Amino acid sequence: MAKLSLNKAALHKESGKLKRYRQYLPSLELKRQKLVAERAKSWTQFEATQQRIAACQKRVAQSLPMMANRDIDLSNLVAVKSLELDNENIVGINLPVLKKVELTCKPYSPYLKPHWVDAVVVQLRLMLELQCQHRIQQKRLDLLSSAVKKVTQKVNLFDKVLIPKTEQNIRKIRIFLSDAERADVVRSKLTKQLRAAAGD
Repeated sequence: MAKLSLNKAALHKESGKLKRYRQYLPSLELKRQKLVAERAKSWTQFEATQQRIAACQKRVAQSLPMMANRDIDLSNLVAVKSLELDNENIVGINLPVLKKVELTCKPYSPYLKPHWVDAVVVQLRLMLELQCQHRIQQKRLDLLSSAVKKVTQKVNLFDKVLIPKTEQNIRKIRIFLSDAERADVVRSKLTKQLRAAAGD
């Protein structure tokens, strides 16, 4: 780290830095608050989707116990064909937004499958949509948590390190300059007295 110069130029430089830091800190803090609020909102949505998934699983277990019959092939009845994603920009952070889930159903013969397979297909469609939502919400949460952590580190750097260090530097320079000024005044008085004494 460069040694601190104790002069008026350094005082001017440090004062400029302090002013910039103090201007930048409130906008950083505001960004942090917005990200924290967005993370809380995303967490609520994430938990709501988790509860809907759990409710769907419970409903299937209660109303379709026949799914446990391994003799009936239920694999690949419903699959995700495509996901349409969009981006949402929250204070400079790009977050994914699920716009549309396109599902595809494998055709099956109603004569070869039991009647309750129709209900299974409905529940599978719902579950797949919920799981896609859940994954995107998890991604949003991860991105927001990472962004909150980075911004909080920056806020702490400015608030607890850069601003106090710069204030301390300014104090050191001011004390040094004020001491130097006093020493100059004392020297000038002594010089006057010596000249006056030499003149006598």
